[in-house]
Amino acid sequence: MTKLLAAAVAGLLVLAPVAPAFAAMTPSPQSRLDLLTAEDGMAGALSQVQSPDGASVTWRSGTAERGTGQAMIGPQGRFRIASGSKPIIAATVLRLVDQKKIDLDARVERYLPGVLRGTGDGAEIDGRRITVRMLLQQTSGLPDFYNAIEWKEPFPDFLQVALTLKPTPRGSFAYANTNYLVLGMIVTEVTGKDFRQASRELILKPYGMRDTYWPAKGDYGLRGPHAHTYGVHPGRPQDGEVDLTDQLPTYEFGPSGGLVSTPEDLNRFWSKAPLSTMMTRPVKVEQEGWPAGALYGYGVARMKSSCGYAYFAAGDMPGAAVFSGRDRAGRAATVYVTGVPRNRQHLIDAFAATLCDR
Repeated sequence: MTKLLAAAVAGLLVLAPVAPAFAAMTPSPQSRLDLLTAEDGMAGALSQVQSPDGASVTWRSGTAERGTGQAMIGPQGRFRIASGSKPIIAATVLRLVDQKKIDLDARVERYLPGVLRGTGDGAEIDGRRITVRMLLQQTSGLPDFYNAIEWKEPFPDFLQVALTLKPTPRGSFAYANTNYLVLGMIVTEVTGKDFRQASRELILKPYGMRDTYWPAKGDYGLRGPHAHTYGVHPGRPQDGEVDLTDQLPTYEFGPSGGLVSTPEDLNRFWSKAPLSTMMTRPVKVEQEGWPAGALYGYGVARMKSSCGYAYFAAGDMPGAAVFSGRDRAGRAATVYVTGVPRNRQHLIDAFAATLCDR
């Protein structure tokens, strides 16, 4: 699970447009992946680009399992997408808006009466002052629960933890997993179905994301084909880097970052997602770790790349990091690594190189 998207793009620099005369000098997607496995020490790295006509190209680097010499798995390999889950939850909410079940300008109180009431340092938190749109745009003021919990079971009620924390200024962008936790609760309330089932019916199945799933409670592993993932377990940092493939209880993080997917499925999502709607009334991102001029819509951010604007979501959790999105023309790209690189800019550069490769 990513702490927050700002952490996922910490140190991100603006990707300045490349002059046409120098376009041929742009590093290739393969060289960007090789940098991640060589300099950053990632076991494996993969990127895939999909054109609007459905044609795709894949690049791979490294190994699917340390010590085996096995090549990195292909684009059908499943991995934890962490905050890459958020645009899928946002798309689910927008489908319910289309069905007149959710009003973006309605107060959270309409759907979850009495649920958002802060205590202690969070006494100013009040669902009667927060709209659904604010949750989607990360402007609600809700504080992030992630840094206030210990990664061990039994986990506390994440929302109750957040409600005791000092809020951020309402109306200003401040990335918090808590926003999407509450959105999942609203989806469950208005549909009468768990948000997992609702998102499957409204987004995953219609979009053809057949290899994407929400892990069940107690399901620590990865179903189907996958590479091994490596990192420091947050609950046992004294162990150093370990194989985390079957050790992470991502179920608990639900709508804020619990999905498992594949590069192919994420690119399918971007090819079908209502991007123009998701970028309605975007807000300025004035938070450390984000590119200058970045805008944030509903689960999707916009930045400059060497081939124009790129619309993206990113996420990381121990053992995996992902950067995924599309351009205005509908060309989609996903990059993931089986760890969290020391230099996150290398992950961003790999995404840009993949998206812009022609």
